[in-house]
Amino acid sequence: FPLIKLIVEREFKPGSRLTLVLDRTQWKDKNVFMISVVWRKRSRRDPLRGALPIYWVLLEKKGSSNVKEQIALIRPVLRLFSHYELVILGDREFHGVELSYWLKKRNRTAKKPIYFAFRERKDVYIRRSKKNQKRFQDLNLIPGVKVFEKNIFVTKQKGFGRFNVLAYQKRKYKKHSEEEPWFIITNLDDASEVIKYYKMRGGIEAMFRDYKSGGYNLEGSKANIHRLTNLILLIAIAYTASALKGKSIKNQGYQNYISRLTEPKRQVRRHSDFWVGLYGQSWVLAWDFCSFITSELMKLNWHKINEYKQGLKALTAIS
Repeated sequence: FPLIKLIVEREFKPGSRLTLVLDRTQWKDKNVFMISVVWRKRSRRDPLRGALPIYWVLLEKKGSSNVKEQIALIRPVLRLFSHYELVILGDREFHGVELSYWLKKRNRTAKKPIYFAFRERKDVYIRRSKKNQKRFQDLNLIPGVKVFEKNIFVTKQKGFGRFNVLAYQKRKYKKHSEEEPWFIITNLDDASEVIKYYKMRGGIEAMFRDYKSGGYNLEGSKANIHRLTNLILLIAIAYTASALKGKSIKNQGYQNYISRLTEPKRQVRRHSDFWVGLYGQSWVLAWDFCSFITSELMKLNWHKINEYKQGLKALTAIS
């Protein structure tokens, strides 16, 4: 936690707003439940952001987590980042009403505001009064039009208080459309802000992909729970280090030595900070094997000596 706190405080000003995402990944009988902080976009046009792992637990079961497990995951993170405003996001598995109610109570004693936005299932009820209640799926939504209700009851069960509710169906774009509308309960007061934050959830899914087929092949592990815990810790450290290294490489303007910045018919950059950092180190290591032959080839191509020196400068900076 001290290391995580140091990294976050270097990347985010104390007192600013952190966006935290809950998610779970499962393969075979392994079930990792994780909370991460949303961090940086690949480019200005790219809606997908990255995420850095903060805290996780291994659930020795298959399927979704329960409210007690969710609170156990969130509680230490709230203490760790009590000097930040927090926005906590989760999809339909996270018992949004119960968890939202718990966060709402925590807000009363928190140093900084705690916001949340949890997607709910379509069969959940909302009600303004006993006679005026309906399920989310009964709302007549127009694609692209936001329905935002403030301070209404969610579910038929009593005792959870009132929340703000957003119902939103995306428009079809380039033949792509969202399978189901978003039904989100929140304590944020602006519909556009709710949508902006909820879209950030994709960062943790990209991170899980990097953990698995995109980088570290975690799904190939056959380790027991104890060894898997250690393995995930190592991967979390390595992933964070690579992401920070990739950010540094991009800021110095050396990304083009690692990957192509743009591709035909592609509007956003292809590679994340993690990918650039990971393969930047591979480029440095590869130099040990090809430095001699490269130097010999340069004797035959002196007209490229300036580019060669620039490459050596980039190599030194990256290493």
